[in-house]
Amino acid sequence: MFEGETGGHRFQRVPPNEKRGRVHSSTITVAVLPEVTESEVVIHERDLDWDTCRASGSGGQHLQKTDSAVHMLHVPTGIRVRCQSERSQHANRVIALQILRARILEKRESEAGAARAQMRRQQIGSGMRGDKRRTIRVQDDSVQDHETGRTWRYKDYVRGNW
Repeated sequence: MFEGETGGHRFQRVPPNEKRGRVHSSTITVAVLPEVTESEVVIHERDLDWDTCRASGSGGQHLQKTDSAVHMLHVPTGIRVRCQSERSQHANRVIALQILRARILEKRESEAGAARAQMRRQQIGSGMRGDKRRTIRVQDDSVQDHETGRTWRYKDYVRGNW
């Protein structure tokens, strides 16, 4: 619906309390972006490289004799996770997978955010005068579209008849 509205819009008017008749200008930049949907993080076992070792820190004889700490590498992304918070290797594997899912989701969201920011910058430009899409002049009862060259009456534009 708003795909053709991206870019800069200038709104010019003389406010009712302006005694000298000076024109006040405002610049608005419009960007139309797609809605982001949440995605489930699916991790395949073939993408994981597991390794176990002895945990460090205090814990006594159990800690020194069992390989309860888990190292995990997610090969496609290169994300590494180490977990040694629990006494059992199985519990540490479960926690390491949860941490990995969170890190992968965070990485995807930051990449999507960067792509979204770039798309937004391309649509709105710098917001300077030369980037304008439309000029709305209330005092002259005119609206001019700078890309198509078309002009409307302000009253028709406000009513949506354009």
